[in-house]
Amino acid sequence: MWRSRLIPDAFTLAMLVVVAAASLWPVQGGAAQGLEALTTAAIAALFFLHGARLSRAQVLAGLGHWRLHAVVLACTFGVFPVVGWLCKPLFAWALTPALAGGMLFLCALPATVQSAIAFTSIARGNVAAAVCSASASSVIGVVLTPVWVGLMGLAATGADAGHGMGAGVLSIMQQLLLPFVLGQCLQPLVGAWVARHAAMLKRVDQGSILLVVYTAFCAAVAQGLWHAVPWDVLLRLTLVCAALLACVLVATCWASRRLGFSKEDEITIVFGASKKSLASGVPMAKVLFAAPQVGMMLLPIMLFHQMQLMVCAILAQRYGQRAP
Repeated sequence: MWRSRLIPDAFTLAMLVVVAAASLWPVQGGAAQGLEALTTAAIAALFFLHGARLSRAQVLAGLGHWRLHAVVLACTFGVFPVVGWLCKPLFAWALTPALAGGMLFLCALPATVQSAIAFTSIARGNVAAAVCSASASSVIGVVLTPVWVGLMGLAATGADAGHGMGAGVLSIMQQLLLPFVLGQCLQPLVGAWVARHAAMLKRVDQGSILLVVYTAFCAAVAQGLWHAVPWDVLLRLTLVCAALLACVLVATCWASRRLGFSKEDEITIVFGASKKSLASGVPMAKVLFAAPQVGMMLLPIMLFHQMQLMVCAILAQRYGQRAP
């Protein structure tokens, strides 16, 4: 029995293979654009299927679960930035000034959307609430992330921030919310079919995560993830990101249990409140910071993003294996 626990499951092994493949053979140019389009289509299909599977009552219950949303948003835009601000001396001591600023920027970002919902689905959590809280996080982040950037003393030099962030919100609505709403509209027609093919939805969940990991890691490698900083500094950055992720995962799990949430809601809180969005971080960095700053400001979130995907994939599998 103990040996079986030491052997990773198939999904975790697939994740490791994908990371290795992206590190050794990162796609670039036209191939990268094609892969990005495929990833976008897979995510849209994922959200359509979730919309088609969830009943209207489940969606309304998710919208009205204000206690859960309050915990997720408080952690994303309260606990995370405060922890980052308190750790400024540690970041300054362990990292270069640019990477220390990148860690603060990471803490101010909104949560992920697609991967948080996909992991919640794999773990058999409250998917309807995850869709609502993750979407709200992205929209609220348009306002709160620049506020925290200013409060943390980071130099926000982008002159067209409002336009760029508005485009980001529109992109989220088109790529994520629109397919979900379309699935909801067609739910009476296709809901029973989707329920009968639950295994297909699980494959779409896992396939979309693997595509996100591969495309994100290819972009990170192409931008010099392994060459932008010396190995000792990269190692310290990895340890700082790992410590931050571990602290937030433990804190969200502990808080959800202390506040009396169900196991399904605990899963939604853990995956919704512990993750930071690379998809939001890239456009925000481009409109908030001068061009020479962007690369180093994004390196912490690129590394944290890969780490949270791999750790949360293992957690989702463990949650999903619990008895019904």
